[in-house]
Amino acid sequence: MTVFKVNPDRSNLYGSLSAEFDPILTISSGDTVQYSIFDAGWGTPSNEGKRIKPFERRKEIDSGHALCGPIEIIDAKKGMTLEVRINEIIPGPFGFTAAGQYPNWQNQKLGLTDYKEIVLQWELDHRTMIGKTTINDQVFSVGLKPFMGIYAMPPEQGGVHITWHPRFCGGNIDCKELTKGSVLYLPISVDGAYFFVGDGHAVQGDGEISCQAIECPMEFVELTFTVRKDMNLSMPIANTPNGWVSFGFHEDLNEATVQAMDGMLNLMCKLFNLNRVEAIALGSTVVDLRITQVVNGVKGVHAILPHGALR
Repeated sequence: MTVFKVNPDRSNLYGSLSAEFDPILTISSGDTVQYSIFDAGWGTPSNEGKRIKPFERRKEIDSGHALCGPIEIIDAKKGMTLEVRINEIIPGPFGFTAAGQYPNWQNQKLGLTDYKEIVLQWELDHRTMIGKTTINDQVFSVGLKPFMGIYAMPPEQGGVHITWHPRFCGGNIDCKELTKGSVLYLPISVDGAYFFVGDGHAVQGDGEISCQAIECPMEFVELTFTVRKDMNLSMPIANTPNGWVSFGFHEDLNEATVQAMDGMLNLMCKLFNLNRVEAIALGSTVVDLRITQVVNGVKGVHAILPHGALR
């Protein structure tokens, strides 16, 4: 097993997904990659710790989040499963949260398009894991629980794909459960995997209701990749410090809910040797359904089976 290091530069940052981009690394199953990562808006700390944007975006391929990749994984084949073990996530020194004015659906429904957009500036301390911002001379602080919003492979072998949506093969999942110590399992969509990561968050509430969490660069992210030939998934699942998680993605929140529930039933049947009716009966006592995010066009729902809830 080998450990690789990736520092962001013009050659390994993209604002889209594609298996047509040249791999920045070719690794083997079991290898580990250590990254530092720009924030979603293409910002990174200067030597003085201030936010700068050192690169101009390319119109054709940089319209979305700043993603680091792609990484090609030897022996990864379409139809297999990619295990992504999240070993460490350390946020950078600053973050931001925007709200209001932008005419997305929730701002229109809530009457927030009439307000001028505000942008909260956060000071982040990864030693104390506290973030602070000031509104009207009041200082607000929150505990940090950093995670990456995007773990992704392109959905098809050809073409360039936008970063905004979550998909069966990953993407803009924005699930706050995917913290340090989690293992994410993604269906492999293209030979070689062509894996991208980005969209760091210092902390987020379920739903990401303003359209942004605390968006931040990441000082250090360490991921270990394993190709799982023994797993056949149609949607992502994860084993997190809090419990097993299944996901659903759809424009219709009801359909996303059904997908998340279906994934959880499949998982419970395997874990406990149950049929689907038995699984949903037991699941109704312990499984939590949560809205992952409602802001990425394709909405997300995740189901959580807490560790130890069924003994």
